[in-house]
Amino acid sequence: MVIKVFLATSSGSTAIKKKQQDVVGFLEALKVEYAELDIACNEQNRMWMRQNVPEEKKPSNGIPLPPQIFNEESYCGDYDTFFDAKEDNTVYAFLGLPPPPGSKEALQAEKEHIMQNGTHAEENPDDSVKHNGDAQEGEEEGQAGDEEEGEGGRADDEATELETSRGEGEEEEAAAEEGTDEEAQEEDEEQEEDELQQLEEEEEDTELQEGEEEAE
Repeated sequence: MVIKVFLATSSGSTAIKKKQQDVVGFLEALKVEYAELDIACNEQNRMWMRQNVPEEKKPSNGIPLPPQIFNEESYCGDYDTFFDAKEDNTVYAFLGLPPPPGSKEALQAEKEHIMQNGTHAEENPDDSVKHNGDAQEGEEEGQAGDEEEGEGGRADDEATELETSRGEGEEEEAAAEEGTDEEAQEEDEEQEEDELQQLEEEEEDTELQEGEEEAE
């Protein structure tokens, strides 16, 4: 973007010359690139300037006087508006340029931005408190949920251990019952063998007695 300053180099007005020098000198001090366009020796420049100055900015006779300042084809203002911007440290905004870092205008803009943000933050202090409270409640609910899950997990573990111990106890009881049944079965078998042996002995005794009686 190029700043265009329309001047009249051959103007006989001392006031106009002084205003033109103030504008050019200040732009040079700010190291702002600009182009001087002479309207005294160039009819095309004079016609372009008159056509592009907004009607509401023109004097009552309809002929704007130099210096007139443009940013490319966008109208910035005349000497009076330029002087006001210089007094307010808003020349870069007046020219439609971003202020360089560290300049008074940049620091002022940053300060205003911080003040605006601070004002917005102070306007709704309850919102931030509410958000913090909601976040804290969410954390507490999350912790409570974790504790419940932990207790539920411990209860499940205890139930599993109890079932396991019950199963082991039942297996031991079943094994003990099986051992008892086997012992009882062995005892029954021994008792049957004893009874058979007694029967055989009784039968032998009976046979002997019969044989003796026959012999007599």
